[in-house]
Amino acid sequence: MKETRDLIQTHQSIRKYKQEEVSEEIVQDLIESARWAPSSHHVQAYTVIRVTDVEKRKALKEITGGQKWVVEAPLFLVFVADWHKHKVNNEKWDASFEMEETENVIVGAVDVALAAQNALLTARSYGLGGVMIGGIRNDLHEVANILDLPKHTFPVMGICLGYPDQDPGQKPRFPKEVVLHEDRYDGERITEGLEPYEQETSAYYERRTKGKRTAGWGENMAEYLNKPRRQQVTTFLKDQGFTLK
Repeated sequence: MKETRDLIQTHQSIRKYKQEEVSEEIVQDLIESARWAPSSHHVQAYTVIRVTDVEKRKALKEITGGQKWVVEAPLFLVFVADWHKHKVNNEKWDASFEMEETENVIVGAVDVALAAQNALLTARSYGLGGVMIGGIRNDLHEVANILDLPKHTFPVMGICLGYPDQDPGQKPRFPKEVVLHEDRYDGERITEGLEPYEQETSAYYERRTKGKRTAGWGENMAEYLNKPRRQQVTTFLKDQGFTLK
């Protein structure tokens, strides 16, 4: 139990890897763990695509904003929310296929996240490190072209994995008082918790960058959320058959 807890509570994103391949046995075990993630109504609305083609990796690197570890990582997986297999199944059973509701997008994204986390934790149990790549959603249409994704699917995230060649340290998380509420949402906890958290994260970034970066979580988030994010996502989802009623 302690080993499992330690894997969860010592998470840090790893973006630099040793030049050591991940064995096929380990890769298959990661997928086995992903398969056993919880799934809403047992729909299992996900597919994992292992990208080995160098040119495809280079193209995906550019889409993710030049994240070079997409190419350099020994293993790169793309986790896709996948309702296409369900469409195939419904056609087999001569049943209608209702994908209009936003609920289906949420279920697919949650299924992917749970499967991806299972894979990441299993990878860490083998001594691997990794980082989630949300930048895969920067240009969903192009990612769909590169990976030949059918309708009723959408890529949610990538994961770079390999044997760590760095120890960047953990980013501070919200204090428990901000995260855990009882019986009701307590807004005062947020107000009270954000200021000390700002100071803690500011100190973390200052140490990590040797003074080049001092903005804390709050300042970073204010900048991050001060402009629209990935506006093409809604268009892509609709193009893929999710009308988001």
